[in-house]
This record gives sequence, C-alpha cells and structure tokens, in this order.
Amino acid sequence: MNSLESISITEQFITNSIIDDLNKEHHLNKNKVISGFEKEWVHFKIKVSLAIIIITTYSNFRDWVLAFKYLVNLRKKFLGNYKLNKMIKANGKYYMGLYTPGWNDAIYKKFIVSQLNDFKKTKLSVNRFNSVFLAITKKCALQCKHCYEWENLNKKDVLSPDIIKQIVSRLQKKGVSQIQFSGGEPLLKMDTLVDVISNSKKTTNFWVATSGFKLTENNAYRLKEAGLTGVIISLDHFNPEKHNAFRGFKDAYYWVEEAVKNANKTSLVVALSVCVTNEFISETNLMAYMELAKKLGVSFVQFLEPKPVGHFANKNVYLTSDNIKILETFYTKLNYEKAFKSFPIITYHGFYQRKIGCFNAGKKGMYVDTNGDMNACPFCHTKTGNVLDESFEHQLEVMSSKGCSSY
Repeated sequence: MNSLESISITEQFITNSIIDDLNKEHHLNKNKVISGFEKEWVHFKIKVSLAIIIITTYSNFRDWVLAFKYLVNLRKKFLGNYKLNKMIKANGKYYMGLYTPGWNDAIYKKFIVSQLNDFKKTKLSVNRFNSVFLAITKKCALQCKHCYEWENLNKKDVLSPDIIKQIVSRLQKKGVSQIQFSGGEPLLKMDTLVDVISNSKKTTNFWVATSGFKLTENNAYRLKEAGLTGVIISLDHFNPEKHNAFRGFKDAYYWVEEAVKNANKTSLVVALSVCVTNEFISETNLMAYMELAKKLGVSFVQFLEPKPVGHFANKNVYLTSDNIKILETFYTKLNYEKAFKSFPIITYHGFYQRKIGCFNAGKKGMYVDTNGDMNACPFCHTKTGNVLDESFEHQLEVMSSKGCSSY
C-alpha cells in the first residue's frame, strides 16, 4: 500500500466515524413538531426566560411590565391574535418560527434583547439585523421560472472566498442573528461554505437556501460539522413533473427528495420553500403540498409570493386578491387549528407585511447580491451601495430611510 492510498483510507475512516457519530446524534435529537403538554411546558419556560431577559436588560419594574407587553403585542402584530399551537424541537432547541433563533442559547437571548431595544434603548450589545440574505455565487445548474438573479445567472463570479469572509465579518460586527447563503446555487461553493461557516463567530445562525443540488449525505455532514443550522430547500410543486418544469431540469424533484433525506440524517433544521403562483394556489394544491412536506419530515414550509423581478420581470405575476385570501386562510388554519398540529409550521411573509410593513430594506434585514451590492430584499432590487464600501454605514441608513417599495 502506498502513502496516498493510506491517506485516502484514513480520510474515509474519519469521514465514516463522523457520519456514525452524527447518525447516533440524529437518533437522539430527531427533529419533530411538538404540541400539547410538551409545547405548553416549553412555552411556559420560554415566558420565564423572557422575564429573566427583561429583568436583566432594564432596571425598574415599570419597564419590566411594559417590555413584556411590548413583546406580546409585537407577536400579535406579526401573527395575529392566535394561540401558539406547535413548535419545532431540533438539536435540543425549540423553534417557533423559521426566522427566530432556537430557544434558549446566546443567539436567541441577543435576538430578544435586540427586539427590546426598539421598545427602549438598552446599554447591552444588540444586533443590527435579524436576518441577511447573502448571495455567494452566480452559478447554477437550473433555469428557474422565478429566478431573481436571472440577469446575473452563470456570469463570472465576483465574490472570492476571502471577500465573502470579509462580508460575513462586517455583518457580524454590526450584529446579525441569521445569515442565509444563497446564489445562484450556493452548494456549488461547498468548500467556501464550509470554510466561511467554520471560521465565523458563533454569534449567528447560518442557513443555506438551495435547490437541493449537491446536498449529498457527505456534504450535509460537512456543513453540519462546520456549524450550519439548517437548509431551506426550494420545492415549487408536489407533482414531480411540474416542479421539474418550473425549475427547468428533469432531476430537480429528485434532488429535493435526496436533499431533505440527507439534511434530516444530520439533524439540520429543514424547511421547504414554495413560490405560490396564481396557477398553483387552491385549497387542494396547498393541502397536497403540506401533506408531502409532513411525509418528508420537514420542520417548516415557507410561502413566497412571486414578484416581477429577475426571470419574472415585466410579467403580471402579482397574486390576485382572491388567491391572497385563500393563502391567508390556509396559513392560519394549518398553523393554529388543533387538527393540523402535527404539520410543519408555515412561514408567510406576505401575511404580516400587509399588516405592518416589511422589516427588510435595511431595517432588520437586507439582501447582499452576487456583486456585494446591498438591496432591500431578494425580490426588491434597489441597489444602495456595496457592503464593503467605506460608506457602508451611510448607505445602510439611506436604504432604511427609503424603506420597502412594495409594503
């Protein structure tokens, strides 16, 4: 046996050992939807922890009471006056939403303090952003009908691994609870992802938004070991042929199935994301999609409304008022009625954005595109400077003052 063969066998042994360890961990920490008594008990403990955070943030009783009321009212503004029906348990943490850190680690606590800072300024360190979308590559194997990076797709990449590290570092210095890596297809940059995540501060939850392409079992384990929290996998129809047609590739649905399976094996938090078009929306289709999501074992489903940007530019893709009503009714039913407590939790930005506006556009989040330019969000391409410019702080304030053009 030569030295190269010996090294290869050793590497394979180490990889298999890691996989075995993570398989054991997954068996113990399998992600699941919780409800009933377990949910009530955890929810009680969350309320106690919120009280402790408030007491350690402010120094007088009046602020304690008003701060707790502020958090309660903030939730009602976002989600309506509905009682919490279920949570997600994953890796020993409890999630109430896709964009809220899992309870109860340091990232969650700082997230809460950052929301309280909007109620009354605190001397504690806070995050500037709840979430930032960071596109790391223009490359992609698909030709999706709704691609928001269509004009840049498969052009030469601008952001090198070192530049991506600089961007993440700058965002973390400002404070950010969640960073979602997107593209293009971010998993085409596997080595970069592993390098960036593993060498970044553990003050942020990292996610990957992907078509599922290249989320092999080995890549899922590598990302998990690096420190990835979860994956958001695009699935735009429960029918394989229709999803493949929407994505412009014959194996797109197969990739999703494999990606979900491999992500679940590692106990990554798994979400599906669907572009809910006028053609797709019906009670029957939505329920069929959620039945599939439940069968696949995902924790969240994200509803994204189509916008006339990228490949959808200059097309009439806005949802009709009737379809918005169907979506909102379905969203509240699946999330808050007891009959559906075993289903994944739905995240639907349009539901709260029509009520209280958008929290992106530099307010609580933004989109950094494949050139490093700052935009309101992935679907609002309003470039306002570059994230690495010396004028970053000023441009961020300009973006915030402009707000979101859609809400």
